[in-house]
Formats: sequence, C-alpha cells, structure tokens
Amino acid sequence: MNRFKVRPEKEAEFKSRWLDRDILLRTAPGFLMIQFMRGAPASDYIAYASQTVWASREAYDAWRKSELFHVAHKGMGQGQALTLEKREFSGYDVLRTVAGQEEAA
Repeated sequence: MNRFKVRPEKEAEFKSRWLDRDILLRTAPGFLMIQFMRGAPASDYIAYASQTVWASREAYDAWRKSELFHVAHKGMGQGQALTLEKREFSGYDVLRTVAGQEEAA
C-alpha cells in the first residue's frame, strides 16, 4: 500500500495520472488486483492511497525488480511536485481473508 498527501491544487493532475494511464501491472506474474482510493481532505492535503494485491511476496518482489516496473514508473518524480512529501509505503502479508457476498464497486 502506498499513501500520498496530494496538494489540493494538484489533485486533478494526480488523479489523471492514476486514472488515465495504462496499467502495466495487469501483465505482471502473480498480480491480482490494484485499487486507487481517495481519502478525506485535511487542511493542507487530500489523502490518496493505492493498494495492490499479489499472489505472493515473491511475486511482488519480482515485479519490483523487473524491467516492466521500471517502464511503468519511468518519469515519475519529474516535474512539479503533486504531493507534499514522498509516498509512504507499507507492505503486509495476508493472514486471513473473509469474502463478502458482493463485490466492491
């Protein structure tokens, strides 16, 4: 999971980068899902997060070391900053999953 503190005046550009680009992840071995989420606005930023789900930690680690990863992230961090600080990453191992009767929108 990556968390971002997006500058309010840069929100449209930040969202566009996430919503309008091709998701190269879908071709990575072991990739299961990605979610892009908007949180509540704070006084000086708007919270966003991205969450990916992988078949295994090994699959995720292989993605991070792959050429596909470098292609997908080419040019990131270039230009004017859209966030207040660098993204905050947290990685978790799933201990239990309980599925509901409906899928999320």
